[in-house]
Amino acid sequence: MSLISRILPASNVFLDMDVGSKKRIFEQVGMLFENSHAIARSVIFDSLFAREKLGSTGLGQGVAIPHGRIKGLKEASGAFIRLKNPVPFDAPDGKPVTLIFVLLVPAAATDLHLQILSELAQLFSDKTVRDQLASASDVDTAFKLISTWEPYAADYR
Repeated sequence: MSLISRILPASNVFLDMDVGSKKRIFEQVGMLFENSHAIARSVIFDSLFAREKLGSTGLGQGVAIPHGRIKGLKEASGAFIRLKNPVPFDAPDGKPVTLIFVLLVPAAATDLHLQILSELAQLFSDKTVRDQLASASDVDTAFKLISTWEPYAADYR
């Protein structure tokens, strides 16, 4: 079982979200986690935005992994979002983003969050997975693709 599958509930998978900017994405994610984790949306927004100011979390190939440390969060949590329309994300390849995995970790997170980021980078480096997520017809299909994926060589269990 991958670390990703442990932090991504099916309720945190969203397809064809209609937003036009990074800011709107972070606002939507803030509302999502406010409702599910009782953490103020402004805290989540501020954390994601502050991290983004350090450097883009856009990986390239239409993928971004915004992440932030959240005071009061008990354990790592994630959300997968496929955007309806690509959004500029200052990715290294200059391409806009449609596939986003948001990772939130406790403020005092250990290297576990780095292991999760590593798995996410592996997941999204696979063109077949990216293509399947881009064309998934429903949330269940997208969730199954992500939750059943296994990292190549790493075993963090």
